Amino acid sequence: MSKPKSPFTRAQLLPQEETLEISKQKGELFIGIPKEAYFQEKRICLTPDAVNAIVNNGHRVLIENGAGIEAGFADTEYSEAGAEMTTDKKKVFGCPMVLKVEPPTLDELELINPKTVLISALQLKTRQKSYFEALAKKKITALAFEFIKDEDHSYPAVKALSEIAGTASVLIAAELMVNAKKGNGLLFGNISGVPPVEVVVIGAGTVGEFATRSALGLGANVKVFDSSITKLRTIQTHVGRILYTSTIQPKNLMKALRRCDVAIGAVRGHNRAPIIVTEEMVRNMKKGAVVIDVCVDMGGCFETTEMTSHDQPTFKKHDVIHYGVPNIPARYPKTASISISNIFTPYILEIAEGGGLENAIRFDNGLKNGLYFYRGILTSKAVADWFDMPYSDINLLIF
Repeated sequence: MSKPKSPFTRAQLLPQEETLEISKQKGELFIGIPKEAYFQEKRICLTPDAVNAIVNNGHRVLIENGAGIEAGFADTEYSEAGAEMTTDKKKVFGCPMVLKVEPPTLDELELINPKTVLISALQLKTRQKSYFEALAKKKITALAFEFIKDEDHSYPAVKALSEIAGTASVLIAAELMVNAKKGNGLLFGNISGVPPVEVVVIGAGTVGEFATRSALGLGANVKVFDSSITKLRTIQTHVGRILYTSTIQPKNLMKALRRCDVAIGAVRGHNRAPIIVTEEMVRNMKKGAVVIDVCVDMGGCFETTEMTSHDQPTFKKHDVIHYGVPNIPARYPKTASISISNIFTPYILEIAEGGGLENAIRFDNGLKNGLYFYRGILTSKAVADWFDMPYSDINLLIF
């Protein structure tokens, strides 16, 4: 019996139904921006200019009085930009879409209406299971802005805040070194005839790159350590000059730490930052040297690191000044707010153009990546693994 000549199977030759493109229909958004209640959180999601752009596109923005004051934006600036102002927190949380920097507290979740769209940070490591149970109960659709991906598959929000943290770490170190009572009274600059300040940067990611740029700009000698050759090569290219780079080898690292005036830790792990600098290494550092552990929110990569606050940012251990504030960008609330706002605004307009979040997620995989709750159903594998909860693939829920 001769074989059929067609390369297709019989099933493939049968008529197939045609899938039509889903039409995009512009929707009107009503966004609520409450005042941040989290300790020492001064940032706000949208600047008055961003609010103006959103309102001019036919949307409504309701802001709680005083939400932007700590970031340097007065209520009058927001009202002149077209925002509606209120003192009623419940009214703000009652909006169909709520925009926040920090994730809402359990008390704030009580004020949110069922089926609300929540866009905020997730900060997975600080969440409790009760937070996700509250989201499920109210059938909330939640988007974590630190998981949203860009066209180049990077995380724009994380990158922006890492740039601030990296630059700030050097500026903070410069402040701490000036104080002759605690520090060494050194100027972070290249003065003729004076040996330059020695800086060790551990981690060659975005934080490490911007710390390196700032330190070099002030005239310091910088040594960068990372376990990835690719990252070390990339930092050389981005900085545009030859640097001392090394893989993390205890002997080389110990030698560099003994000589340095400033050590910046910027290594992030999956669940916890790896401890790279032991207590013994810190003990051998210069008296009055400064340690800035940027990854303290993930446990820190210095064994001696302890979490501190913006009110009491430093402590001394083995005569070495330690700075362990987890939320460095909040120290510069206006810069951080503008940076976050620049990321939020195009996404909000994209959601509106697509006719709501559901449609926008269909067309934008980067936005889809940020979704961790869809109508009360957990859709993030990372959250499910961390809390041992069942989850559903978002592609099975949205067609």
